[in-house]
Parts: sequence; structure tokens; C-alpha cells
Amino acid sequence: MKTLVETPENHEVAHSPAEGIDDKRKAVSLELETILASPFFRSAARSRQFLKYVVEHHLTGHPEQLKERTIGTEVFLRPAGYATGDDPVVRVQAGEVRRRLEQYYRAKPSGSLVRIELPVGSYSPAFHWPSDAVKPESAELPPPELEFHHKSHLKSWVIAAIILLLALGAGSVFFIVHREMRQKSILEEFWSPIFASQQPVLICLAKPVLYRPTQEVYQRYAQTHPGTFQTEAERSEQPLPLNGGENLTWRDMYVASDYGVALGDVYAAVSLSAYLGQIGKPRQVRIGTNYSFEDLRNSPDVVVGAFNNKWTMQLTSNLHFAFAEENEDFWIQEEAPGRRNWRIRKGSHGEVIEDYAIVSRLLDSKTGQFTITAAGIGGTGTQAAAEFLSNSEYMGEGLRSAPAGWQTKNMELVIETTVTESVPGPPRAVASYYW
Repeated sequence: MKTLVETPENHEVAHSPAEGIDDKRKAVSLELETILASPFFRSAARSRQFLKYVVEHHLTGHPEQLKERTIGTEVFLRPAGYATGDDPVVRVQAGEVRRRLEQYYRAKPSGSLVRIELPVGSYSPAFHWPSDAVKPESAELPPPELEFHHKSHLKSWVIAAIILLLALGAGSVFFIVHREMRQKSILEEFWSPIFASQQPVLICLAKPVLYRPTQEVYQRYAQTHPGTFQTEAERSEQPLPLNGGENLTWRDMYVASDYGVALGDVYAAVSLSAYLGQIGKPRQVRIGTNYSFEDLRNSPDVVVGAFNNKWTMQLTSNLHFAFAEENEDFWIQEEAPGRRNWRIRKGSHGEVIEDYAIVSRLLDSKTGQFTITAAGIGGTGTQAAAEFLSNSEYMGEGLRSAPAGWQTKNMELVIETTVTESVPGPPRAVASYYW
């Protein structure tokens, strides 16, 4: 439909609704470029790819491509027909994009012509316009698939938001009063600084570089061993039994970007996430390049793993207990007179039978945030550190000799665990330092 406007010469001029819609598309595109260039997205390649893809496909009117599997194959290069239930890359990245968008708009000093959001449970972005962003003459409504939100929905949305905030406020007050009415356990006192921030706790895991044989290597092996390694499940779960004389070149290997998280780190992250859920603190797990130093500056965090995690090594490098390595030998050493050290002990068959870890509690770390590390020399040490951090009995025993007022101090503990068949036993604090 066209709008007829009377000119001074009494000529009727037809204004197409498409003109207003085109202006809005241009505004959205401009806002997208501004967001992608911001510090919250500039170094986050996957988040940039995801947001750019969904916004541009939305604007060009291709909502059929904003499906989980389609995004997985086109943005993250997953094979066609991959199992989305087994590979949550799209869901995880959508949550990451929502978080970064929230940080971007919270930090932006002035208002935007349009606000881009990714609603929970959807991969189709929504565009919110300030009430005075578009003049009435050009405020033709776009097609329904563009999902532009106008003043007609504002009143009900504001009312609903006020009711929700009141309910959340009442619930928060009840939770705080209930929590303070009873005596805190030593474990709760240890973790209590996380409640000084409304930001979720980041549980940060490393993702080391991992190389895998190419498909051609498996095919060469199958020529002399018919029927072997025919499926990806076999190639992922079974080692390739090459003999010692097999020649491989760099061409026979590739970087497997979707593999490589250490087993002990995963067990630790699960334990810590479960505990934070029990005490009512929101948390987010970040892996590899999905978090940066800027992220660590904005939220309290738990850094998992030692020699495979650059942030652990940086955050603990100048502390009383620190990690050290030389000629493929790894240990924990005390940076003080006497210089005690702790090393993994192995059995007669090379298996780990004793592992050590550092648990640190930094009220104001190099990031400016409350930081905890759960880091073992080996994976079993990391797992034991997480168990220490989430178990009242082990924590109580470990802090039995803590000085008065330790709750307001930084601390480091060296944790020992006995390992049986790759399973760590109860963690025990063998050294501590408070400041």
C-alpha cells in the first residue's frame, strides 16, 4: 500500500513502504558492523561469524537457513546431517553471542538507533527500535519475518518486565536472608566473594592443539586390513596401530579443532559447575579461544588446568607456589627459602600413583576479579583440586590450620592425591600460604 502526501503544488507523491524498510535494513547493517568491531567481538572469531551469519540471513529474508543444523554446517563446517544432540556447538555459541551482546549494550555510552538481540531459544535475531528512532512518515511496518518491534508492544512489555523484576527482587531478598540466617560452612566462606558480583562465574578450560591422522592414512591402513576404521566412531575411539617403521609426513596430519580438552579438566569443570549450581550462583563454561583476558576482567572466574592453560600459568607465575618445567619434567615449587618442590610419582609400569595440584584463592587477581585456580601437574591432580574445592569435609580439613581472618586473605594450597588405576583418591592439603 502507498501513502499519498499533498505537496505545495497540490501534486500527489507516492511514498513506498519499502523506503522505510530499506532504511531500517541499513541501520541494522551499520549497527552490526559497529558491534563486530567492538572489543566484545573483535577477538572472538566464532561469535563474529555466528552473529554476522544470522543477521545477514535474517535481513535477506532467508529464515529457513536459521536452523541449528544449517548454522552448524555453514558456519562451523560440521558435516551435513551431523547429530546436533551430540554436538552442541551452535547452542553453545548462541549463548556466547547473547552474553557478548549484553556486555556490548551495557558498556555502550550512548543509545543506538537499533538494538540487535538474539532471543533465548531462537537463532533468529530481533531488532528493537527506540520509540523516536523512526519518524511516523517512514514507520511503515516491515514484513512479519523481519520481526521489528515497535511501540505497540512497549507498554505490555514494560509491565511484564516490572512484574518480573519485582518477583526476582523478592526472590533474591528471600534467598539472601535465608543464606545469612544460618551459619556458613567453611566451604561457603571460601566461595563467598563470588556473590560480590552479579556476573556469572566463568569456568575456564584450555583446549590444547591436537593433531589427528588424515582420512588418507586410515585408507592406506585399511588396504592391508580390510574392514577397519570404516566409520568416524571407530577412528575417534580406537588408536591407529601403525608399526614403528611407518613413515608419516606433515601432510598426513591435520589440526583437529574440535578435539583436545583434557579428561581431568572436564571432570573438574563438571564438579565445580555442579557445586556453584547448588549454592545458587550462575556459571558459564568457556573452552579454548571462547574466552579472553577481557572476559576474565569482567567476571569472577575459576581457571582449570595448569601447563595446558596459559591463564593459569600467567595468574600464578609470581605466587608463593608456582608451576615449573624443564626438559619435559613438570613440578610445583615453592618460591621461598628452602624451596620445597612436589613432583608426580609413578609406578613400575609408568602409571601415575601420586599427583599434586595448586588451589589458589585470589581476592583481587591480575584480572581485577575474584579468581580461583584448580590446577594439577597431571589430569588427576586437577580433578582432585576440584574435589577439594567442592567438598566441605576436604576443605574443612585443609583449612584446619588457617590463620584467623583467612576469609579476607588470599591463599594458596598444595594438594596431594593418591591415584589408583587413573582415579584420584581423597585430596589432602600438604602445604599452604596466606597473605
